[in-house]
Amino acid sequence: MTNAAGDTTPWIVRPRRNPSAAVQMFCFPYAGIGPSAYRTWPAAVRSDVELCLVQAPGREARFTETPLTRVSDIAAAAAGAIAPLLTRPSVFFGHSLGALVAFEVALELRRRRAPMPLHLFVSAHRAPQLPNPHPPLRHLADAEFVDELCRRYGGIPQAVLDNPELLALMLPCLRADFVAFETYQFTDDVPLACGISAFGGREDARVREAELDAWRDRTSGAFALKMFDGNHFYLQNRRDDLLTAIAAGIQLLGAAASAR
Repeated sequence: MTNAAGDTTPWIVRPRRNPSAAVQMFCFPYAGIGPSAYRTWPAAVRSDVELCLVQAPGREARFTETPLTRVSDIAAAAAGAIAPLLTRPSVFFGHSLGALVAFEVALELRRRRAPMPLHLFVSAHRAPQLPNPHPPLRHLADAEFVDELCRRYGGIPQAVLDNPELLALMLPCLRADFVAFETYQFTDDVPLACGISAFGGREDARVREAELDAWRDRTSGAFALKMFDGNHFYLQNRRDDLLTAIAAGIQLLGAAASAR
């Protein structure tokens, strides 16, 4: 997956350039991966939505760069790259760690008085004000770290697990992301003005429905919660259902704007 001509930041990959699209959707990936987390989305997303896939240092085309290990640093750098691109209506989507980063980018944009997303779609991550109830992983040795990741979350492709060289390439980003995740501290208690939709898998043992519902406290606007069949990575098997739910949310935004 490559960036399209005309983009000036390595932070954003646009798999299908669409300057006439009504909405830009910035998608933040989960731990240890980059834009390829959403590699099947371009063929399935609505034609009036342009996908803007976030690519942090150390990921995929940026593999030679040092990964960032603090959510605040990731959010500050991402917000700086994204702010100049917010010339059209936009929404944010983030899965797992990506949901937390998307939220913090929205807060950073607000602090900079930059344009804000119309809506925040968060997936498979508890509300940021809730403490992490799970034992940390970041200090484990490599083999234990990978085993525990697979036990808790799954999500690492078997082809990667079976290939020591591929796994070695992925490990630095995974570790950096878990350092960021496990050291995150929620500080900004002022709710966002944009609405929030929270999504999750009914069989996700790491993120419960009540923890997703707590996202309602992070917005003074509309809130919605929708659960799907599946585990922490439900979005892989329920992609079309998830994109339908996102499209419905975007359509509601358009209807609300027209009614003003």
